[in-house]
Amino acid sequence: MPALMYHDIVAAGAEDASGFCGRDAALYKVTPERFAEHLAAIARVGARGTALTFDDGGLSAMRAADALERHGLTGHFFMTVDYIGATGFLTPSDLRQLHARGHIVGSHSCTHPLRMGHCARSRLLYEWTQSRAVLSGLIGADVRAASVPGGDFAWPVAETAAEAGFATLFTSEPTTAAHALGGLTVHGRFAIKRWTRASTAARLARGRAIACVPQVLSWNGKKLIKRIGGTSYVELRRRLLGGSLH
Repeated sequence: MPALMYHDIVAAGAEDASGFCGRDAALYKVTPERFAEHLAAIARVGARGTALTFDDGGLSAMRAADALERHGLTGHFFMTVDYIGATGFLTPSDLRQLHARGHIVGSHSCTHPLRMGHCARSRLLYEWTQSRAVLSGLIGADVRAASVPGGDFAWPVAETAAEAGFATLFTSEPTTAAHALGGLTVHGRFAIKRWTRASTAARLARGRAIACVPQVLSWNGKKLIKRIGGTSYVELRRRLLGGSLH
């Protein structure tokens, strides 16, 4: 199943109005006009089975939900729980409304660790267990889906997500392959950035190699740099781009 990873839908120049602030976060924020073009292109190619996911929990999720519903589509909205109600983020009422409207509300962890794949197992279990409990209590339903923040994945992240009771976990790995781990299914996703064209989004939604291969090559190159650079890589990007890293 192809899955697309969006973040915020915001007007050009207003990137800090929703979700995490900074130039790095802004790379993943799409204008409403471009998002509308994406949805129209995805509808034209008949890729309605694609999972359209939205990370972080920025308040623009409500605008995204409106656009999705105009095409009869459902979104997966993943909330960073410690930011519920913070400036630029969804409120408890927003989350309940998204659930009532038929969208999937899921966890994006509690604190959004930048190197989640390097966290201790106890920290991972806390991030998943606590976020699931909070969200389930807020929307009055069992929250079973989650996405990994920061793009840093290791199998203990999935193992603890399964232990916490999640059934579906989305990573940032650009692949259409799915992996089963006990009662958990792990899916990859293709990242959408602010310059992603509608035609590219449609090809990714269909899992077309012509669009997927460049993401795979870029992802593997970045993963190698992260592995070599470690925390130094994270700090360098923070200094260069500022804000939260994805």
